[in-house]
Amino acid sequence: MERREAVELLAVAPFVGALPLPPAVARRGAQFVRELLATPPQAYAPKFFSAHEWRTVRVLVDLVIPKDGRSGSATDAGVPEFMDFILVEYPDNQLWIRGGLAWLDTECRRRSGNDFVGADGGQRAAVLDDIAWPDKAPASVHQGVAFFNKFRDFTASGFWSSQMGVADIQYKGNVFVDWQGCPPDQLRKLGVSND
Repeated sequence: MERREAVELLAVAPFVGALPLPPAVARRGAQFVRELLATPPQAYAPKFFSAHEWRTVRVLVDLVIPKDGRSGSATDAGVPEFMDFILVEYPDNQLWIRGGLAWLDTECRRRSGNDFVGADGGQRAAVLDDIAWPDKAPASVHQGVAFFNKFRDFTASGFWSSQMGVADIQYKGNVFVDWQGCPPDQLRKLGVSND
């Protein structure tokens, strides 16, 4: 295994822990997004998500990881495409995400009369604030809490396994700067020398 593959695996560790995802699938997902982002811009056609789910996912991932001064948003990093790829490759996880997106729309409609995408920023924030903090969440939204916890981990895994995410954490790899050898006091302690 190469260093880059190891970093990708570390980046998707929260997701791998939440889902029984084989490391090879996670690596292929990261590779898929890298190749996708390296090609000329074109509209991506999701293979798993419906058109409405796709719009919802794109809004939701950017609320989880928005653009900031250091890096782009989750959508800029290709997280929705990563999710779509993983869910096609590993279909056992399709039910929770499809059900969770439906729950999110239903909850938004109950509160505001609009689905998640159609709700305004304050309405979206109110729902997300209720499900983002498991210890503070009302019992009535426990399904939303379970969904959002997985979705947040999935988003983070996609982002930090992307080139943008690796740059965001400022990972430099195994960089050899200027090693001066073992410190003299430690050499004396061991009874050895650099000679």
